[in-house]
Amino acid sequence: MANVTFKGTPMTLGGNEVKVGDTAPDFKVLDNDLNEVRLSDYSGQVRLISVVPSVDTGVCAEQTQRFNDAAEKLDNVKVLTVSMDLPFAQKRWKQANDIQHIDIFSDHKDADFALNYGVLMEELRLLARSVFVIDSDGKVAYTEYVSEGTNHPDYEKALAAVKETN
Repeated sequence: MANVTFKGTPMTLGGNEVKVGDTAPDFKVLDNDLNEVRLSDYSGQVRLISVVPSVDTGVCAEQTQRFNDAAEKLDNVKVLTVSMDLPFAQKRWKQANDIQHIDIFSDHKDADFALNYGVLMEELRLLARSVFVIDSDGKVAYTEYVSEGTNHPDYEKALAAVKETN
């Protein structure tokens, strides 16, 4: 499993770590209107999954905004952000921050995404900051489990993986 800390404190990650070359596990999350959505709903497209502890915090907000800005320029790529935030809060945040090019989903109900991707920080019941790129055939092309939860991911590497995969 990946080693992750949050504000310097080691976290236990629940679930199964995914690796490059794996078939991307399907998962179910809730959209901002409480509808169930699955990764398989986006099959046939390259997908970048941006994972944040909470969109309503500084680093998470910046990460979400940066991938939103990048998504505007990407063809045949779907950018998804997943957090444990409640769908209502995500919807308010998305509208307040003019997020138009990505979808934001809640894993709060079942932690299905968290357990399938090995990102559940058990001590906090939050998602560990991470990024996954899945190719149009459903294979994992890139992973980053950010070692310190308050740090940014490597945006350039993630976007380069998207371009190589697309």
